[in-house]
Amino acid sequence: MIGRITGMLLEKRPPQIVVDVNGVGYELDVPMSTFYNLPASGERVSLYTHLLVREDAHLLYGFASEEERETFRQLIKVSGIGAKTALAVLSGLSVAELLDAVARQESARIVKVPGIGKKTAERLLLELKDKLAPVAITVPAAARSAGSENDVVNALLALGYNPKEATWAVQQLPKDVSVSDGIRQALKLLSKT
Repeated sequence: MIGRITGMLLEKRPPQIVVDVNGVGYELDVPMSTFYNLPASGERVSLYTHLLVREDAHLLYGFASEEERETFRQLIKVSGIGAKTALAVLSGLSVAELLDAVARQESARIVKVPGIGKKTAERLLLELKDKLAPVAITVPAAARSAGSENDVVNALLALGYNPKEATWAVQQLPKDVSVSDGIRQALKLLSKT
């Protein structure tokens, strides 16, 4: 499998790009979140990839981060969700926003993605509930973005708490708390609930 590709960005035609790697031009489909962060044509680019082999085609998908790629892989495992729909979800929601929507079971946020109806959104929420939290390394959007708070959330996720519980606990902590004190205080809070 092709796990990563690095080369010169030749063409940008949303959602497809072409990357030249030592004289071979690879066509990749990318979510819009990745597309907007690409350098200008002619510059060097490095993307995480997922190769999808079908009977009639070999399709290569590119992602700016490993979290996006892993989330894409979880999305295409959901029954009725193909690669194009998974790209649409990642184009309409960031990984953090999707993780937060799944943690809060908010189908309304997912329905806003073009091509996703109410039933599909509910199936996504149901099937991703236990699968997406360990995959996504990115902190949910509801969590504040300070470094120590991210570390506390990640520690709580690693200890088996769900993203909603971890985010709630971090929001209760004082702003300047250290990572070790934050974990300790968060565990105390969570043990009382």
